[in-house]
Amino acid sequence: MPTDWCPFCPGSGRVPEHYDVLIYPNDFPAFTVPAAEPTVVGDDFYKVRPSYGKCDVVLYHPHHHTSLPQLTVSHITLLVQLWRRRFQELASIRGIRYVLIFENKGAVIGVTMPHPHGQIYALPLIPPRVAQEMAAARTYRRRHRRCVFCDVLRRERKEARRVVAENDHFTAFVPFYARWPYEVHIYSRRHLGTLAEFRAAEENSLAEMLKWIAMKYDNLFQMSFPYMMLLHQASVGAQRPEFHFHIEFYPPHRSKDKLKYLASVETGGGLFLNDSLAEDKAEELRKVPPQRREEVGKA
Repeated sequence: MPTDWCPFCPGSGRVPEHYDVLIYPNDFPAFTVPAAEPTVVGDDFYKVRPSYGKCDVVLYHPHHHTSLPQLTVSHITLLVQLWRRRFQELASIRGIRYVLIFENKGAVIGVTMPHPHGQIYALPLIPPRVAQEMAAARTYRRRHRRCVFCDVLRRERKEARRVVAENDHFTAFVPFYARWPYEVHIYSRRHLGTLAEFRAAEENSLAEMLKWIAMKYDNLFQMSFPYMMLLHQASVGAQRPEFHFHIEFYPPHRSKDKLKYLASVETGGGLFLNDSLAEDKAEELRKVPPQRREEVGKA
């Protein structure tokens, strides 16, 4: 097999010869339906359960040498629509409690396949960090009768110092509580819980915002900027009026040549140390033009 062979490229025999965006079943899924039997026997102390669920790869474009910021807004809208359809399909599977949509970009994140893609995990549980976020949101709603995310959004838009970009339906900002120097969160302006509640105009607006932020990242240091991107949505099934759809970007770079390492305090102590001000990083990103000469995808 050639060293440059990619299963996600047309001609590989693994994908259609022509596609825009595509769901590709993960070749090495961590979760399956039906689930494989655990290889170890659990007990009351060390509990074990089958790894029930689904693992998808989401192919952004057939062209191998491109990335999210190089795609047209129209093409990214196709991606958002695919996320929405697949979310609804996976959410309908019995036993699925959370649908986690994410992208890992860049070799420093551990990505070995550079073809533009993300992933979707349908899980039998709510991921611990999201569960903690939900619990905090429930507590805030009980105490204040309001959505904590809506209050954060109002505060950020009022102060404007940490806002990076806005359009009709979304606001992007470096959060006051950022753990990564160039962390950016994208909040829906309308209170909604999941992709299933999106209107057509919001699909297009989210595509526009994703492109802007990704282009700002690339133009910040004139490099293909690595990041982790996760969509935070309400859990499947039960009503979660306290939760608010948003996207979080975690870029590992703190400068062009330096990474933000999770050392002992972060990894062992669980305390993130961020030696930058959110206001300063937001100003840096605001000044970066979201422009790129070459674009690929649906016009």
